[in-house]
Amino acid sequence: MSATPPGGSSPARGTATAAAPRPSAPVAVGIRPWPASASTPAQDLLHRFQEAVARHPWRDAVVAADGTTVGFGTLDGRARRLAAALVGAGVGPGQQVGVALGREPDLVVALLAVWRVSAAYVPLDPAHPQARLDDMIEDAGIRVVVSADPAQTWPDGVRTVAPDASALFPVPDVPVPADAPAYVIYTSGSTGRPKGVCVTRAAAARLVATLEESGCYSDRPARVAWNASVSFDASVQQWARVCRGDTLLLLSEDQRADPAALAAHLLREGATDLDVTPSHWSVLRDRVVETAGQLPDGLRLFVGGEAIPAPMWQDLAGLGARGVVHALNLYGPTECTVDSTAGRVEGAEPHIGPPLPGVGAHVLDEALHPATEGELYLTGPAVALGYLRRTALTAERFTASPFGPPGSRMYRTGDRVRRRPDGSLACLGRVDHQVKVNGLRIELGEIEAVLTDHPSVSAAVAVVREDDRLGRVLAAYWVPAPGADTDPEPLRRHLGSRLPAHMAQLSLTALGSLPLGVGGKVDRTALPAPAEQQHEPDGAGAAPAGELETLIAGAWQDVLGRERVLATDDFFALGGHSLLALRVIADLKKRRGVVIPTRMVYQHPRLRDLARAITDRSDR
Repeated sequence: MSATPPGGSSPARGTATAAAPRPSAPVAVGIRPWPASASTPAQDLLHRFQEAVARHPWRDAVVAADGTTVGFGTLDGRARRLAAALVGAGVGPGQQVGVALGREPDLVVALLAVWRVSAAYVPLDPAHPQARLDDMIEDAGIRVVVSADPAQTWPDGVRTVAPDASALFPVPDVPVPADAPAYVIYTSGSTGRPKGVCVTRAAAARLVATLEESGCYSDRPARVAWNASVSFDASVQQWARVCRGDTLLLLSEDQRADPAALAAHLLREGATDLDVTPSHWSVLRDRVVETAGQLPDGLRLFVGGEAIPAPMWQDLAGLGARGVVHALNLYGPTECTVDSTAGRVEGAEPHIGPPLPGVGAHVLDEALHPATEGELYLTGPAVALGYLRRTALTAERFTASPFGPPGSRMYRTGDRVRRRPDGSLACLGRVDHQVKVNGLRIELGEIEAVLTDHPSVSAAVAVVREDDRLGRVLAAYWVPAPGADTDPEPLRRHLGSRLPAHMAQLSLTALGSLPLGVGGKVDRTALPAPAEQQHEPDGAGAAPAGELETLIAGAWQDVLGRERVLATDDFFALGGHSLLALRVIADLKKRRGVVIPTRMVYQHPRLRDLARAITDRSDR
């Protein structure tokens, strides 16, 4: 059980889940009373996977998006062969191995193979800008990358191993130290460079064990839809389920984008568990709820990544009472191994639940005294090793803990919380400029640093704005350097070459100067509405031409809430973002019969360019 700060309330032990009206609804969806064994070391996940292989080698371990299946025995054999190839490429214990693969069974093979050679995997999303991937490779000291793309180029000295590679010698099973790195996941960094969070094998094993102990997972074999990108820490909670004997259902990007396609896939494959952000759930809700009603046990929904709005919370609570969707709200920073608290979605007021077994949740004021409201500090075995090769930053965020034995540490989350009378926690916001947009963690300072690195920019600031129709959207304001052009397109290309899409998709507004407060700091509350979101079409001849452009313009107008859209407009410059792109795709398919993959909106954000790309695609 986690320590309680002097004067603080003991975290709630939780309540048993009430019986659902549906006779086959799952039980124990809520948090069970914490077991006395919460602090004991958990069995390594690779060992658990090997036990699952021995128990049921023929059971499906992975189901690809197209329905192709891979059994546990076959998955184990492929992972062993790739592990041998990694050893042959010079990979040894404690090293970092890059994994640049899409949503396919080979991805699971690669992650298991890296663990088999006692190394740590580093996700390298092929969709990210090459410059960003190269920075991550250099920062992590990666010398070997698992990639299926022979055309992909990597920095000098980096060797590529194909996921189907093998060697003639077996890799013996070796003991893995509990503090051995399991993975390094890069998060947004306020200095302009992403920072790698290094998590141990013991912490990853503890994550799965605590979610089991608290009743978040069913005791029966589950069929888990893997929704999150492997580049984000939420993926660990999803893909690692295969190590306990559950079946992974891989989702393609197109399935994630199309509510109807996702719902059909969940029903066809008999999904039991789905992990989503609240923003994504808002897009999927209607079709997935319809499907969940046809599943024998309903659908177990893990919600996390950002705060659940009160109306959504109440809707989910109602669905839970009907036994259709059983939702859990999970909270936790990457630096504390994915999930630190969990609570069943019930009642009217959103909260993040009590801390999970073994997690110490301390609410402290600015003087580090226990308080009812304050900043949340986390302690326990789930705390990460720190930031790879960032000693100063690690010391700043991972501080000495007065709540444990000498040498113990606590992580400063930057989240303001309130401890409720029942011991659960309610989120109140941030104490810094880190934000969550569509469930993705973003340091506004990283966007600002990349902008000011452009020669046309003398100063810049990035903010998140709340829009009644668009939701939370990123906006950046910049002051042109003397003599520089105010055209935002070079800046947009610059951002796209350095930042992933979810950070580069923002409005850009040029200002003569940034508004300053009394203390000389930028007054973010005094920034005007983004200029590009006030766009008034005035270019003669720029109106959409032809049936397809007109159809796309109609979809954009509906989703973005605009009276008129130009053929030369950029979807993201008008306030669009990734989840709104999903709505556009669904709108085009449902009402206009146009079917396109999600990536086309990112590749061709200008309306006329998108129309041409769709025409070219259909002519092939």
